[in-house]
Amino acid sequence: MTKNLQIQLARQRDGMPEDADFRLVEAELPRPGPGQILVRTVYLSLDPYLRKAIRGDHPGHDVLVEGDVIYGRSVCRVVRSDVAGYQPGDYVVAETGWQQHAVIGPEKIVQDVDPASGPLSSAIGALGMPGLTAWGSVEHISKPSLGETLVVSAAAGPVGACVGQLAIIRGARVVGIAGGSEKCDLVTKTYGFDACINYKEEGWQDQFKAACPDGVNVYHDNVGGPLLSAMAGHLALHARVVMCGRPADYHSSSFQGVGLGPFIGRRAKVFGMVVYGYEHDFTRYLRLASEWMREGRLKVKEDHADGLENAPAHFLKLMRGENIGKAIVAVGPECA
Repeated sequence: MTKNLQIQLARQRDGMPEDADFRLVEAELPRPGPGQILVRTVYLSLDPYLRKAIRGDHPGHDVLVEGDVIYGRSVCRVVRSDVAGYQPGDYVVAETGWQQHAVIGPEKIVQDVDPASGPLSSAIGALGMPGLTAWGSVEHISKPSLGETLVVSAAAGPVGACVGQLAIIRGARVVGIAGGSEKCDLVTKTYGFDACINYKEEGWQDQFKAACPDGVNVYHDNVGGPLLSAMAGHLALHARVVMCGRPADYHSSSFQGVGLGPFIGRRAKVFGMVVYGYEHDFTRYLRLASEWMREGRLKVKEDHADGLENAPAHFLKLMRGENIGKAIVAVGPECA
């Protein structure tokens, strides 16, 4: 193979992303130099935060401009290596961007992947950044205890699903919020939540109140916007609120403010959650999560698309909230 398919940014703008924002390009196969590794993408992770990157507003990351390869993480296989400790056939999670092949330095490697830990794709899901995000929220920040009620929004997504299941393992009562009956069925029947409220259904707030009669002890927020405001009115005294994501604001530079009155009135503690603050505990999380997956206590659902050329359409599906589970693009065979 001498060519390398890439997805590049075709235009940068506000608003819901469209097909025309992306461009499929056939580039030359990159060649590694001294101290570099050539990798072949196997599974590409699609994540909501990429909307901010495409719009040119993602703090801590380079601004994407027209012609840049969309960046993102992938499970990839080492093809050639000039870095000690990495051999052809090894699997890693790395910042490769949306492309079939990438030349990376060791600083771009996020984690080494042991195929014995679980399915390869889980390294960008429950055994990767989404899982560690949930671990940071539940184990390090909110620490729900036996009998407490934890509520998580976007409960059918990779972070929300893990947050709920980790809280169940700790003995908490868990209520999810998701958009659609299919997602709610997944949350209760597969992930084992006590209840799941479909916020797209008329009268959902009454259903939520019935599901949480004593209020919410922990609220893990994955969406921001109006839903965060609505949840503020259901907090129990001394509740903990984990602010993890706000895709409700990702399509525009404007920010939907949230009234602070209910948080003050309930003496709530509000925490900002950034996954990079918990990387020091990833080894412990991976060991425990792998065991829980084997025991069936931590389950995953993935929404796959096949072929790099289908990454933009699959990303748009994610942005519309139509994905069921972790959004992944299967780019190449595991033995490539």
